[in-house]
Amino acid sequence: MSSSLEQLENQLETFIENVRQIGILVSDFQPQGQQVLNQKLQNMITNMQDIDKLRSAVQDVHVPLEVFEYIDGGRNPQLYTKDCMEKALTKNEQVNGRIDSYKRFKAMLLVELSHVFPNEMTRYRAVREELS
Repeated sequence: MSSSLEQLENQLETFIENVRQIGILVSDFQPQGQQVLNQKLQNMITNMQDIDKLRSAVQDVHVPLEVFEYIDGGRNPQLYTKDCMEKALTKNEQVNGRIDSYKRFKAMLLVELSHVFPNEMTRYRAVREELS
């Protein structure tokens, strides 16, 4: 899979470079450059065909829509991964905070229930120990 992605990346880089060169040729077109331009256009067509051949090898790659939003917004798509990790860490801290709160609540509840219902809590603890 990764070799297919690498091949696609190389083909896209070649295509981009070819299009860049065509842009340079066209922006300052000279009649004697027609043959070079024709060759570059033929190379572009060949590159597009090569990219199309690689399509089936990378069809199962799924890109989150948010990545395209990053690109459309002029942001580096690699920042998407960083932002996702930061969001996951923040959410993890929130969940861990809730878990700690529930543990403290449980401990305080058990203490208070032991004061109000000492006999029932003794039986509760005995049942809990049997099940453990």
